[in-house]
Amino acid sequence: MKKIVRLLLFIFLIVAVWYLFIKPYDYVVRFSTKTTVGTVNQSIKSWYAGIPGTEIIDQSQFDELTQQFNFGDSIHTYTWKIEKETDSTSRVKVYIKDIDHSLANKLAIPFSKTAIEKRSEATVKEFYDILNSHLKRTKVTINGEDTTRATYVAYTPLKGLQVEKAKGMMYNYSLLTQIMLKGNVELNGTPFVEVTNWNTKTDSITYNFCFPIKKRDSLPKHPEIRYKQYESQKAIKATYNGNYITSDRAWYALQSYAESRNIPVALTPIEVFYNNPNMGGNELQWKAEIFMPLKE
Repeated sequence: MKKIVRLLLFIFLIVAVWYLFIKPYDYVVRFSTKTTVGTVNQSIKSWYAGIPGTEIIDQSQFDELTQQFNFGDSIHTYTWKIEKETDSTSRVKVYIKDIDHSLANKLAIPFSKTAIEKRSEATVKEFYDILNSHLKRTKVTINGEDTTRATYVAYTPLKGLQVEKAKGMMYNYSLLTQIMLKGNVELNGTPFVEVTNWNTKTDSITYNFCFPIKKRDSLPKHPEIRYKQYESQKAIKATYNGNYITSDRAWYALQSYAESRNIPVALTPIEVFYNNPNMGGNELQWKAEIFMPLKE
């Protein structure tokens, strides 16, 4: 009996030491969502950007990032771990730690509803509600394999963050329209974006904003405009409805779809747009076809 008691005390001591001094977080909040890992990742980043006193201190992994919040005299870290469940669903775990009061929190949590529990649940719920609101304003439909259309284009080469893409498109849409009309150049389809490089760690892209045109011997000259033949590519395709600022949600959906089916793709999406954002309107009626090229 004494041996059993000693063993139980030893196990209790080990667990207590781990819980109080080794366990890397004070509290965890979990939820599931009907969207991709990438969409959760991007939504966290856009959400925190509007909160004073917070910053992302680690985003080295696509499915994990750590935020730091300043709550009065407390500094909390939120480590978001996002797990893919299916092509269109994810499981999120948020590990929260109070940097200066971690031991006190761990001692109090088993016996009462602490301030860190209440604040953590409220903060994560705020994000969860914002994420759901965003998902109601966007729609991604996977269409399967397809081929992009070959065409001659006038284009402007651009670079920046993913969230800046729509702003660059709006400016260059006006520029290309004015120059092509002034030069009596006949258009040959709807504008599209050709991403030439996508850095998923920094959320930055280089891309060409393209206007399909009828090729001719003499074309208008402008320091920001270039011309080339765009060749067709085999790809997997999705239809996106929503604000073009977040059309990259379809990139993540196509990436997830390809991974589940072992389809090798190049992370250089092509986006074909059917609405002019400058005209406004119901964003859910804006349409874009998104292609993720197959690797040859």
